[in-house]
Amino acid sequence: MKVLLIEDEVALARAMKKAFEEEGFSVDAVHDGESGLFNGESGTYDAIVLDLMLPRLSGLEVLKKLRQKGATPVLILTARDTLDDKLKGLNAGADDYLTKPFELKELIARVRALVRRSAGKPSPVMKLGDLELDTAARIVKKGGKRVELTAKEYALAEFLALHRGELVTRTMIYDHLYDETDDTFSNVVDVYVSNLRRKLGAKFIETRRNQGYIAGV
Repeated sequence: MKVLLIEDEVALARAMKKAFEEEGFSVDAVHDGESGLFNGESGTYDAIVLDLMLPRLSGLEVLKKLRQKGATPVLILTARDTLDDKLKGLNAGADDYLTKPFELKELIARVRALVRRSAGKPSPVMKLGDLELDTAARIVKKGGKRVELTAKEYALAEFLALHRGELVTRTMIYDHLYDETDDTFSNVVDVYVSNLRRKLGAKFIETRRNQGYIAGV
């Protein structure tokens, strides 16, 4: 899953980015409202974590503009903790609201839940035939037995499972596996697809020639 962090406290943004990446997320982080709006409108993200008190453009204005163009889940993360602030954020289109100080584990769990609900799969456990993906524990089982996957292999398996039955292109996969600073060669997608077929079975990923892939089983 890929997350956009819009947070002006650089040290906090760095800590959040590290925590999300340790949990298998791909993360882009920006530190002002205008950059956040640009990334939010031009990039592809599974969720956005948005501070309200931002330089150049307030978080509330960023949220209102993002909601004019898309439905990416947005979690407001702010020190503003009054009921009025919460109502303004939620009424402007936020999907969740978390106040500072906070626990990183709770933030990550909330973002995972937002992504699942957005994909229409609220349960943390997804079943595809004899495959079972536990998105909370980041564990995959086949026929009841755990399958060892690398972080990127799991990220791809989860992304495909969340979009089961939908065509996903190579570009979509690459964009969700890597952040904007990564210069990994694009053919790495072929490697991960091949690895998942070997570990999870050929039926897990169906190839649509010159189009992309679809999660099956």
